Amino acid sequence: MVKMELHQLLVIVAILAISSSFVTASDPSPLQDFCVAVNNPIDGLFVNGKFCKNPNMVNTDDFFFYGLQNPGNTSNPLGSKVTLVTVDQLAGLNTLGISIARIDFAPYGLNPPHTHPRASEILLVLEGTLYVGFVASNQNNNTLFTKVLNKGDVFVFPEGMIHFQLNVGKTDAIAFVGLSSQNPGVITIANAVFGSKPPISLDVLTKAFQVDKDVIQYLQSQFWYDNN
Repeated sequence: MVKMELHQLLVIVAILAISSSFVTASDPSPLQDFCVAVNNPIDGLFVNGKFCKNPNMVNTDDFFFYGLQNPGNTSNPLGSKVTLVTVDQLAGLNTLGISIARIDFAPYGLNPPHTHPRASEILLVLEGTLYVGFVASNQNNNTLFTKVLNKGDVFVFPEGMIHFQLNVGKTDAIAFVGLSSQNPGVITIANAVFGSKPPISLDVLTKAFQVDKDVIQYLQSQFWYDNN
């Protein structure tokens, strides 16, 4: 009986060990939209992320960014401005898996529905009142989760979920967000669907949205502002 239990224990340990090896051997997560392979390194321009600076040449300024104390310009159709600090603005973020952004809102300004394909997001309200939310995947019946946030409140948006923030107050609002990638990426839904270059086929969009072609043509003719 003891031998049987020991045998079963060894089998379980072996399965766990094999499973663990599969996990650690998985491909790294992408750090940009795509990274097409080339056979000749001379033709290569990017790696998955950024090339690393010689450690002997690193200095304090590589880890420093100045500017988030300045409000973003919200004089635009959306009434909001996102000031991102990713690895493109702060080289020291490379390989660290984090980034930050400041979001400024005019009264009733909107950060429109969008998604970050490579990051979860945590938001802190510094000033004002925001109505925020995200939509779960088809698997979870596209459930909408919303909350009205005030100064000091925090809300989390899971990776890949479509989410938004709307200033419902009569004064300016400010929020800071942390993102779990050095290059989280941003896909603004309306811009991507109706402002793609070249445009998505009318046949695709009319069937997807179950509307007439003139509605799609009208939407595709609009200027879709990017507040990032």
